[in-house]
Amino acid sequence: MGKQTLGMAGLAMFVAAANLRPAIAAVSPLVDRIRADLDLTATAVALLTTIPTLAMGLCAPLAALAGRRLGLQRGVLLGLALITLATAARAAGSSTWLQLSCAAAVGAGIAIAQTLLPAVVKTRFADRAGLATGVYTAGLGAGGAVAAGVSAPLAGFLGSWPGALASWSLLALAGTAVWTASRRSLALSDVTAPAGPATSGLPWRSAVAWRVTILSAANSALYYCELAWIVPLLRESGAGGGGLLTVMIGIQVAAMLAVPALLGEHRDRRVGLALTATLTAIGFAGLSLAPATATWLWIAALGVGHGGLFTLILTLPVVLSHDAAQAGRISAMAFFIGYGCAALAPVLVGALRDTMGDFRLAFGALAAVTALTLIPVARLSRGMLMPVGAQRPHDET
Repeated sequence: MGKQTLGMAGLAMFVAAANLRPAIAAVSPLVDRIRADLDLTATAVALLTTIPTLAMGLCAPLAALAGRRLGLQRGVLLGLALITLATAARAAGSSTWLQLSCAAAVGAGIAIAQTLLPAVVKTRFADRAGLATGVYTAGLGAGGAVAAGVSAPLAGFLGSWPGALASWSLLALAGTAVWTASRRSLALSDVTAPAGPATSGLPWRSAVAWRVTILSAANSALYYCELAWIVPLLRESGAGGGGLLTVMIGIQVAAMLAVPALLGEHRDRRVGLALTATLTAIGFAGLSLAPATATWLWIAALGVGHGGLFTLILTLPVVLSHDAAQAGRISAMAFFIGYGCAALAPVLVGALRDTMGDFRLAFGALAAVTALTLIPVARLSRGMLMPVGAQRPHDET
């Protein structure tokens, strides 16, 4: 693959990934307006994050069906088109049921595109798996950062929070156009997802796949709790607001690219996973115990720590698999179980906030969950994380 072709393919992945978070990240800066307009509790408003996350998990196995019937190129395109339409439909009104229905449809589109992207990496970027995964996770972070920073001013300008949420359909439309224009560079037209039923083909008996799934569940739960609750926590403590969330996600984007580059393709990823998980736990603990003290330190810790952790975990299905088909199956299982579990996290945080009156216990629990990820990380043997192309142990061990 030539440099120009490689660059165009990388750009397509970045832009496609940039559309997988704005519809969710845009909710947090607008949560006060939404709660006031719809008269929702903290637990209820968390459903705007929980519903799409749950849909992402439930629809992940269906991505294999879309990829098998349509191929990877058109499968990802279908996901982007669904995101575009569902996001645009949010402009139709401020009804709770309308917004939740649109959120579910957005989650389904995200599930299809996101589940197929690791197979794209394995097919076209197998020798640069860490860097390629860093590119598309940076796209994830960049999309979320822009949405978190722009949505509140945009709602003020438009005089409508549904209009601000719907405006992200323009970015999704642009992503659809770029993905279509990059068809030749990606060369995925004849590449399909693995055959087999939507869920029976998943590696249920693989210990390795279960470890990846546990890490993915924790990773997703932490991410969506950050999007949903860091801004309300900072506002309640008088430490800031949406601007700090944008800064944190911006740092995460840089870490998503820098951490894989620093580790390289041939180093033991357990070290990186352990270091970034520890840094993330420190960030959550700091926001739990002293959110108004050294706020920038906790934001930086979450930025560097979770940005690096996010990319390293999303790289695991690629580096642990033998081919694109296996990468797709591990990813589908990780998303199916992981997002299903992660969907509960923002609601639980909201419930703890309503019960306790503050976020101290909730963010302390998030710090504990992060620390517990060190257990499955430790159980990933060095042999499992050997460079792509090297001999690996059987995936059932």
